[in-house]
Amino acid sequence: MKAIATWTQGLQGIVKDERNHSTVIDVPPAKGGIDSGTSALELCVMSLAGCVETIFAMVAPKMRLEFEQLEVVAVASKADDAPTIERVDYKLSIKTSAKLEKVEKCLNLVETTCPVGVLFTQAGVEINGEIEML
Repeated sequence: MKAIATWTQGLQGIVKDERNHSTVIDVPPAKGGIDSGTSALELCVMSLAGCVETIFAMVAPKMRLEFEQLEVVAVASKADDAPTIERVDYKLSIKTSAKLEKVEKCLNLVETTCPVGVLFTQAGVEINGEIEML
């Protein structure tokens, strides 16, 4: 995997992967940016939510767990004086006819295999997930 970050102006830049997908990176005005894109740290939290959703969608069919709707909302906590996030709480909301126990089993497997979650855990970031059955 390869990423290229190119400065454009102020604190703004474009980050691109080797498959040519890109996104604007910036920070809010309070931190000196113009708020034209997500911050790199916000992108990390977005990556965790996206990874949990993607891995769940990959694992569920293997467990014969069908669903109609799936959403992951992640909220990171960071003290003002801390250099990075310390904790992420997320909620996986799912519309399914499966029993809660089966969804929990799937999510437990997801939490041990999600590559972004593994990185967060190895970095000492506490991750807490919950399930909402729709």
